[in-house]
Amino acid sequence: MRVIISAAGTGGHINPGIAIANKIKEKEPNSEIIFVGTDRGLENDLVPRAGYELKHINAYGFDRTISLDNIKKMYQTFHSIKEAKKIIEQFKPDVIIGTGGYICVPVGLAAKKKKVPVVLHESNAFPGVAVKMLSNKASKVLVGFEDAKVRLPKAKQVIVTGTPTKVKKIKISDARKQELLKENKLNNNKPIVLFFGGSQGAKSINNSLLEIISKKQNQNYQILWAAGPAQYEQIKKDLKEKHSIEIDNIENVSIVPYIYNMEEIMNVSDIIVARSGAMTLTEIALVGKPAIFIPLPSMSANRQEDNARVFEKEGAAKVILNNELNGEVLQKAINSMIKDKNKLIEMGENAKKLAIYNVEDRIYEELEKCLK
Repeated sequence: MRVIISAAGTGGHINPGIAIANKIKEKEPNSEIIFVGTDRGLENDLVPRAGYELKHINAYGFDRTISLDNIKKMYQTFHSIKEAKKIIEQFKPDVIIGTGGYICVPVGLAAKKKKVPVVLHESNAFPGVAVKMLSNKASKVLVGFEDAKVRLPKAKQVIVTGTPTKVKKIKISDARKQELLKENKLNNNKPIVLFFGGSQGAKSINNSLLEIISKKQNQNYQILWAAGPAQYEQIKKDLKEKHSIEIDNIENVSIVPYIYNMEEIMNVSDIIVARSGAMTLTEIALVGKPAIFIPLPSMSANRQEDNARVFEKEGAAKVILNNELNGEVLQKAINSMIKDKNKLIEMGENAKKLAIYNVEDRIYEELEKCLK
């Protein structure tokens, strides 16, 4: 199987693409897979790190306002269809997979012109603009939520597969756990609370954590904080200039720009604090960890809050709305969970009940059907 995967921008688009690629390679070791992205996004780090070739086109995302900048971006994205066509002509794929985001538009339109079947995957319950735009041109659209089906009325075929992810529940040996803790300047004596806001970071979560750290409120737990590549340097500067704290020398705290071995780290953590995007929910359910969700407020139709409330209703998570978030509120939520170990175990088990398994196998089966 020869496959092009269009995935760019953030981990929410790129990581599902990598998970699908890995499954194809597992099933068909001789398959040829390349990714198409831009020269600006996180794909330039994650895709080569996963062992796949990345081709660039000069596409841009744009909003719905009328401005000179938007017109330029629209023109360049339209021009990038030609760039995508050239890649398709040279690689000669059997199928093209798009995992959402603006990069899918030029690649999908180019695929349509070259008569190459397109399979889209939409992780969210509320499909994005790119998937909606291409849904009637794709052979099929694979979705992470049942709710997404009714929101894609023009699609030829919509199939619920769940959201692919690189993270699974795995057994970590005691020796490997000690290595992971040492690498992150942590220990086995206190619970580990993992914080992340996605590949772009989350400013409100970061500010609340700065408040907790500056007041040394986390004496009964350890913080492992993936601050986001875009915000790490600013956090380092703020800690030093505002609080006289060196980022590499904080008791019970480890701060990193990004976590590459997220599967292992999630499995050794005791509580996870994060946004509530589709892929994050999938991963937390699969590893079976209690969570505190802080939904991203700018997502249309409150889709992240809707996602988070499902976990809250099932007793798997606490929810703090972004406009209610500060260091005091976050600290109170963490402490209430840590002091009740039985409740933590129960929340983790409840999270497991929400997991969808064998997602990548389901997607691979749909790809096979597409090529028959």
